[in-house]
Amino acid sequence: MSVNGATAPQAGARNLLASYDAGIFYDELFGNADKPAGHTRLIRERLNQLDFEDLRRRATDAEKELYNLGITFLIYAAQGAEDRILPFDVIPRVISAREWAHLEAGIKQRVATLNLFLHDIYHDQKILKDGIIPAELVLGNANFRPQMAGLDVPFDTYIHIMGVDLVRDREGTFRVLEDNGRVPSGVSYVVENRHMMQRVFPDLMRDIGIRPVDNYGHKLLEAMSEIAPVAEGDPEVALLSPGSYNSAYFEHIFLAREMGVPLVEGRDLVVENHRVYMKTTDGLAPVHSIYRRIGDDFLDPTAFNPDSLLGVPGILEAYRRGNVALANAIGTGVADDKAVYAYVPRMIKYYLDQDALIPNVDTRICREHDALTYTLDNLDKLVVKPVGEAGGYGITIGPRASKAELDDCRAKLIADPANYISQPVVDLSVCPTVTPDGIEPRHVDLRPFAVTGSKTWVLPGGLSRVALQKGTLIVNSSQGGGSKDTWVLENGGAA
Repeated sequence: MSVNGATAPQAGARNLLASYDAGIFYDELFGNADKPAGHTRLIRERLNQLDFEDLRRRATDAEKELYNLGITFLIYAAQGAEDRILPFDVIPRVISAREWAHLEAGIKQRVATLNLFLHDIYHDQKILKDGIIPAELVLGNANFRPQMAGLDVPFDTYIHIMGVDLVRDREGTFRVLEDNGRVPSGVSYVVENRHMMQRVFPDLMRDIGIRPVDNYGHKLLEAMSEIAPVAEGDPEVALLSPGSYNSAYFEHIFLAREMGVPLVEGRDLVVENHRVYMKTTDGLAPVHSIYRRIGDDFLDPTAFNPDSLLGVPGILEAYRRGNVALANAIGTGVADDKAVYAYVPRMIKYYLDQDALIPNVDTRICREHDALTYTLDNLDKLVVKPVGEAGGYGITIGPRASKAELDDCRAKLIADPANYISQPVVDLSVCPTVTPDGIEPRHVDLRPFAVTGSKTWVLPGGLSRVALQKGTLIVNSSQGGGSKDTWVLENGGAA
């Protein structure tokens, strides 16, 4: 890599990456001096044979096609809702077969632990009695659902679809940033990004040996069928969406199509005699298994929020009686709370007697006095996050915050310390990215997706989100981030 900053190559110039410089960060395509990325050698050689103008033209064509295909999400702002594509960068993020084997094992370990934790807290609560995690952090959590107490679920699986947000630090070590066990989104972009790369860059992908991602819908349907109550013939599976105004509605359509199941809204379902039916032109048809993209609060107005117009009255009781399966289970939000996250390594040791294969980012829980004191004393050096927010909202990155922003964060911490955690700033790894000024490093994270029925399967790769704005660490799409195709190499692939 060059020691010079990236500059736009001249039209027709080759050696595309000659002036690329990742600086102090671990680079996903090059690695670093201590950990070079030998598995990407062939891909780098092929990229270097391209000229910048051709690369930029292909990138522009890709984004136009994404919009024409309707691969968009909604952003809500003061001016109203705006339909956007998720910006797509054509330079892939590449993971070796060996690295992926480690990540896959770590994700399966985490899924198993969180399912054991959820079964425990809704049954004997041994982990609370043994003092491994503070009882008030669980029982007082807004996402703890007393209605789930004593309820057995198929295979003791509560989190059927899980997204684990991973970051790689300056040394090249993967760490878990947070867990997403309620309604994780983004998998549709994983599959569509791959289709886009196959259309735009078949020459770059040829004979590399990349693990496929297009069987996600089949694996999801398989898990949904496994957890369905016993029924004659094949169980009827449906995907329950809040509707077209939801920011992830494209993904709901995509997944229903990939599974080959009906996409329904709450108004399309009815509960009779504690069983769930779908309204059709031929009358009521039974539904046995529902992949829901609606949060607990809006799922059943008779049990949770009475003002909800999105849910299905009576579905909780049908669920409790075992007449319908729900994925993810009600009450899983406790497991992906940002404060509970800090205790997951201890949970892994408690339930599995193992060390965490993928470590957490060091986290302080501000409800604890010493943690709050440390956070307030080092506010300009830390990242402070509200425990209940998602999408990158409410985060204060100390080293990059203004004095006014730090003062505001301090006031919020003092007023409600239980609502916050703090973490050190992680120097996220970077990946070469197409910008108007040339190929430049941009920070990335990774969200692999795990599907669990009777056993857990992990989609090879996941959603690589990229912070397109220079210097920012916020990769969330709602904050202007984009995505990349994630290539997991097969054994014997480019290395």
